[in-house]
Amino acid sequence: MGRKVAVVRFSKPRESVRDVIEMAGGIGKIDPGLRVFIKPNIVFWTRETDFPKWGVITTSRVVEDVVVYLKEVGIGRITIGEGIVTPRPKDYETPKHAFEYLGYNLLKKRYGVQVINIFERPFRNVVLEEGISLKINEDALESDLLIDLPVLKTHAQAVVSLGIKNLKGLIDMESRKRCHSRDSERDLHLMISTFPKAFGRIFTLIDGIYTLERGPGYDGKARRSDILLASEDLISADKVGAVLLGYQPSQVPHLAHSLRRENREMGMEDVEVVGEAIEGLARFHEYSFPYTKDDSLPLPLYRLGVKGLRYPKYDLTICTYCSSLNGIVLYSIAKGLKGQNLDGVEILTGKAMRPTEGSKKVVLLGKCMWELNKDVKNAGEIIGVKGCPPQPKQVVGALKRAGIDVDPTYIEKPDLFPGIFLAKYQGRAEFDEGFFKVS
Repeated sequence: MGRKVAVVRFSKPRESVRDVIEMAGGIGKIDPGLRVFIKPNIVFWTRETDFPKWGVITTSRVVEDVVVYLKEVGIGRITIGEGIVTPRPKDYETPKHAFEYLGYNLLKKRYGVQVINIFERPFRNVVLEEGISLKINEDALESDLLIDLPVLKTHAQAVVSLGIKNLKGLIDMESRKRCHSRDSERDLHLMISTFPKAFGRIFTLIDGIYTLERGPGYDGKARRSDILLASEDLISADKVGAVLLGYQPSQVPHLAHSLRRENREMGMEDVEVVGEAIEGLARFHEYSFPYTKDDSLPLPLYRLGVKGLRYPKYDLTICTYCSSLNGIVLYSIAKGLKGQNLDGVEILTGKAMRPTEGSKKVVLLGKCMWELNKDVKNAGEIIGVKGCPPQPKQVVGALKRAGIDVDPTYIEKPDLFPGIFLAKYQGRAEFDEGFFKVS
């Protein structure tokens, strides 16, 4: 008998979530004093504009239905917690706005749940394996049961972002940055695979009402898929989730690390799927953003006819802060240049990239790039943006110094940028904002 994963079609509020949990065998041993921590996925939030949430954020529909199920089976001590990364560290108002908009505060009033921003709570250093320790939220660590509520989506670096990856939202910012290491052995994939070792009981329910291609953020492509899957076995849930997105477990590096560590099959042989047949639901979702064949320039810039610019593809070392900035910078360059020819300009990101010999101007985006390359001798002018995260006006100044007539609008006001991606969903009834409300 394999490890059980239940898969259902989402069709009715309350009932569909209850069905998938019970088909998976329930959440295990229950007693009234059980401390349950619910971890949704709120990968991003802004107070400044509406933005696409479909496939990006766990639906409030699923969060509410899980809370209702827990109350029905007699569990009273429930916490909903998340660590939302904002452009400005120590911004606690944006998470408050997210919790209010998504209806978590209404759940607090209605069902007595606790709602927390983990960045306002204590962290504890946890040794996950030799040489790897991370600071993790104490509320989650001290819970008796962690209910993991990721979205069914791909991820530009991690291939998929499912149950294992969703746990990253429970660690502090310095630990998250360390996960994007230059160490080729302890890289992002290996670091992600260690997250579950910090916790005891985990029940995973993956929200695929909306799925996302080229995730994890608002610049991906959302689909209405109406899938829920659940399991008491986190790794098995992620195996099934990966297959539903079009990938074999062995094609997801962090999942492959986890399977090897547990001496498990790389395929689906040790998983029992109950409910819907996954073969009929699986749809390939691209995870990587398109670049030229040599990965030297994003295809959209190449197609605009940009010459003399090298902007290499992001790697595993670029962390959340610079990754968010990266998309805005690319958009702003495309909007500002429109075919302008440059002369030997290079823009580098992450923690590992090195200037190409002979480059005339090299822009180093972020503190990590600056520290690594500030003293290089094989390139021309070195232009550093040294902040962590980089400061918007300094980014604009550095790009202009490199000869790039960039449009500064969204670099200087990054909270407005997500709003431009709403247009492709407007007028399409299947993309219902009501899934992110609690009535």
